[in-house]
Amino acid sequence: MSAMEIEGKSVEEAIETACQRLSLPADELEIEIVSHGSSGIFGIGTRNAKILVSPKESGDATSLQEAKEILENILTHFQIPAKVEANWVENRIRLDIASNGSGLLIGKRGQTLHSLQYIVNKIYNRRGTRKAHIIIDTENYRERRRQALIEVARNLANRAKKSSKPATSSPLSAYDRRIIHLALKDDREVRTKSKGDGVLRKVVVFPVKKETSSRKRGNRHHSSTRSPSAASGSRDK
Repeated sequence: MSAMEIEGKSVEEAIETACQRLSLPADELEIEIVSHGSSGIFGIGTRNAKILVSPKESGDATSLQEAKEILENILTHFQIPAKVEANWVENRIRLDIASNGSGLLIGKRGQTLHSLQYIVNKIYNRRGTRKAHIIIDTENYRERRRQALIEVARNLANRAKKSSKPATSSPLSAYDRRIIHLALKDDREVRTKSKGDGVLRKVVVFPVKKETSSRKRGNRHHSSTRSPSAASGSRDK
């Protein structure tokens, strides 16, 4: 994967953005600082910090086998037939579960699958041959869920635009909320914000109010450019 250029108000912000886009922690990224940026003078001449970032090189059969065995051992407690396939995908270990009990493995809103992924990552990175981020999926659930959340994001944005009022999602996990935020980050007519307490917070989509200052300036310009004759004519009357 070629290096990606990312900007931020600071190097730290640029690194945080890189972690979100690549779904990797900072210690699994190759980071080259291109520019630390500048705050300018009195806010004039401000420049963003820039970094070049890419996932660290990794990948071997031993790591795949270790991760696979950890997941298989956990799955024995579910008492359902399951087969695990392990592959390297963009410097991450992907474990795909084939099973007739996929619904049980996924759980409500993918919570069981997220928990499995969290546990396997913890165990593997504590004793594995080399550090790696592990993604666990079954029946292509994660991609199907991502597409469904993108559609949710679009519907929320449309509701906010039409009503000129905030639109709120149902409670979502941090992983799902991030998908909503990313889906709408380039839409200049709305802005998003997570709201609430606890693990399952909500995403609120706010409509961005349109500027009316340009119209006011246009009205002032129109009145100031009336012809002298028209102005004098009104005074004569």
